[in-house]
This record gives sequence, structure tokens and C-alpha cells, in this order.
Amino acid sequence: MTATEERATVPAPALRLPLPQLAPDVYRAMVELNKAAEAGVDPVLAELVKIHASMINGCAFCIDMHSTDALKGGEAQHRIFALPAWRETPFFSAREQAALALTEAVTLITQGHVPDAVYEEAARHFAQEELAKLISLIVTINAWNRIAITTRMSPSPRTDA
Repeated sequence: MTATEERATVPAPALRLPLPQLAPDVYRAMVELNKAAEAGVDPVLAELVKIHASMINGCAFCIDMHSTDALKGGEAQHRIFALPAWRETPFFSAREQAALALTEAVTLITQGHVPDAVYEEAARHFAQEELAKLISLIVTINAWNRIAITTRMSPSPRTDA
């Protein structure tokens, strides 16, 4: 058995709760919130932010979904792979770095809130309306991560290598 075949045989955790079926109004509201938060944010940056927050939170479902979406949108694999170490790479623009730092600060808000320096750097790279949308996007992906992790949403088994 190959390593790929062995990995594919590991069952996903059982879904605890089908939130879309049991709370459809909440689920629809989250979908609409997501659409509103994404509107006006560069799609490439939006996927990077969603992947990065999902990696920090350990949300396998969202990491898989947003990495797949980013690749379909033309994002380079090496940039996705490098997100956990974005500060140590030359792969991200100053604007993307500011967004990733803000993503970390908002996602890890209990570890010292959002430092002024992080917020100010983001404000240097984003107009106020863009910054408001970026913050909304970060908050929204964190909410999605919490829904997916709590209900044990799991990525579908993959056959690609």
C-alpha cells in the first residue's frame, strides 16, 4: 500500500451536527455575511487570508476548501505552502504581509488584542473601506472556522496526489 492509499483509508471524524439543515437561517446569514465581506477585497488576497486564518485555527475543512479555490484561481502552490512562514519568504507583497499580520492578530485576539503597529501597517496599505472589508473578512473566516471545527466538518476524501 502506498502512502497516498494509506492516508486515504483514514476515516474522517463523524459530523456532529448538520448546521445548514438544523439552522438554515443562520447558515444563509453566514453565506450572505461572507459575500458582503468578500465584496471589494482582492480575490487572491481574500483566499490567502482565509487559508492563513484557517491554518492558525487548525480548520482542515476550510484549509482544503480555500487552498483548492486559491489554486483554481491561479494562486501558486509555493505561496500557499509558505503561509505559516510568510515573514521568512520573499513571496508576499508588503500589502499582503500587512493583511497576513492583521489576520494573525485578529485570529489570535486573546493573545494581546490587535497591536497598534499591526493595525497602523494595515491602514497604510488599505483605504478605510478596504480595511473595513478586510477586517470583516477575517472575522467571517474565523466564524466559519469555529462552525466547521465545532461541528466536525471534514474535507472530502481526495484521490489526487
